[in-house]
Amino acid sequence: NRVYFRERPMDLATIRLRLQDYRPSIVDHNGYRRAAVAMILRERGGECEALLIQRSERPNDPWSGHMALPGGRHDPDDGDDLLRTAARETQEEVGIDLEQHGDLLGGLDDIQAIARDRPISLVIRPYIYALAGDVAPRPDGHEVRETVWLPLSHLTRPEGQGTYIRRLDGTAQEFPAFVYRGYTVWGLTYRMLCSFLSLLRE
Repeated sequence: NRVYFRERPMDLATIRLRLQDYRPSIVDHNGYRRAAVAMILRERGGECEALLIQRSERPNDPWSGHMALPGGRHDPDDGDDLLRTAARETQEEVGIDLEQHGDLLGGLDDIQAIARDRPISLVIRPYIYALAGDVAPRPDGHEVRETVWLPLSHLTRPEGQGTYIRRLDGTAQEFPAFVYRGYTVWGLTYRMLCSFLSLLRE
């Protein structure tokens, strides 16, 4: 379902205030695989932009070519801390050291992944960071094709609303999406951004 938002202040101070008392909903399913992503924010001209990646085209990746947030699956070396997962994957994918250049603002509700229209046994935890300093992302080329800074205020405007059409097994399906400069954000990342905007709106 498409979600519309009235435009609200999108500066870091407002976002930090909204997140400081928020307690995300945690999904605890035994046997589910875990993953974590990082929504990295920076402020430009009094408003925030979020860093998105375009995933490289890879045959075994169910989200091949999609717009996404930096992140990935939990590794046993991460221990029980999904923050480590988000930080490690972000370092690997876009070359940003969140422990050095990131200020953790909070998190969003856990979200169950969907692939080919079916829920799968993977739960993703989104963390939100403010970028400290002028650090440029460096896509690794293997997993990440390119990066883009997406103004959050654009997501609340009519020109930011779009539709993604996917053909699966000969059937065309339409999904609500955000659009920006030729990029289309749909699926899991669309759901995470909608959750984030809903939190700011409350």
